[in-house]
Amino acid sequence: MIVFLRILFSSIFVFMVVSTTWASGALGIFEGGAQLIRNPWGIMTLFDAYFAFLTFFVWVAYKERTAVSRVFWFILIMLLGNIAMSAYMLLQLFRIPTGASMDRLLLRGSAS
Repeated sequence: MIVFLRILFSSIFVFMVVSTTWASGALGIFEGGAQLIRNPWGIMTLFDAYFAFLTFFVWVAYKERTAVSRVFWFILIMLLGNIAMSAYMLLQLFRIPTGASMDRLLLRGSAS
């Protein structure tokens, strides 16, 4: 399972970096953002994404022991979304052995 998750989150990270770079070159973020905010579904998609980021951050806040680390990851997750989330997962996944159980990944202090 750990190997599968490493592949999954590596793929997400690479896809998000490549597609974000492509989108940034095709349309400026402020120009595209103006179009997005005019569409009610665009607004709801943003709410959906940011609530998902916040949900993931609750787990990160549980895992991280210091306030500095929690603030650091909160800022990264809110600014970079799935890029930061996949990076966090990869950091956690590469701290544990390949044959580790899921509790080593999910529970506080288990990945160390």
